[in-house]
Order: sequence, then C-alpha cells, then structure tokens
Amino acid sequence: MPREGEVLGIILSTLGGSRMRVACKDGKERICRIPGKLRNRMWVKENDVVIVKPWEIEGDKKGDILWRYYPLQARILRERGYI
Repeated sequence: MPREGEVLGIILSTLGGSRMRVACKDGKERICRIPGKLRNRMWVKENDVVIVKPWEIEGDKKGDILWRYYPLQARILRERGYI
C-alpha cells in the first residue's frame, strides 16, 4: 500500500525515455519517470497499476514511479476498492 506522500495510479501511455503518463487516484494526471536505480529492473506497460511519489516541485504535474503491482495484486486492489 502507498505510504504517506504516495498515491496509486494507472499508466495511460508511454512517452519514451522511461517516462509515462499516469492517471493518479487523487484526480491528477502526471508525467512520471522511473528513477535510475529501478530503470532496468522495472518494466511497465499501459494499464499497469503503480505507486507514484509526486515531486516536491511541480508535484501536481510530475512524479516518480516507485513500484509496479503484478496483475494478481492489482486485481486484489480493484476488488477491495482501492482503485
């Protein structure tokens, strides 16, 4: 589950350069990136459920992707009403 300062989101599209357009649960659409230490370990595609940490500056528009839920985990989140 997301910690304080983090939100759930669903990837809408990939933009290239490890950047994605993410619809967050707080009602905002952010352009998010995968940080360098996770770039080669995390592969994401459209409709994946992720945890997003908004940036301190321009937090309403940009953020970092910290975690990607596996399909089974995402289904459980949907059934429990988190998404």
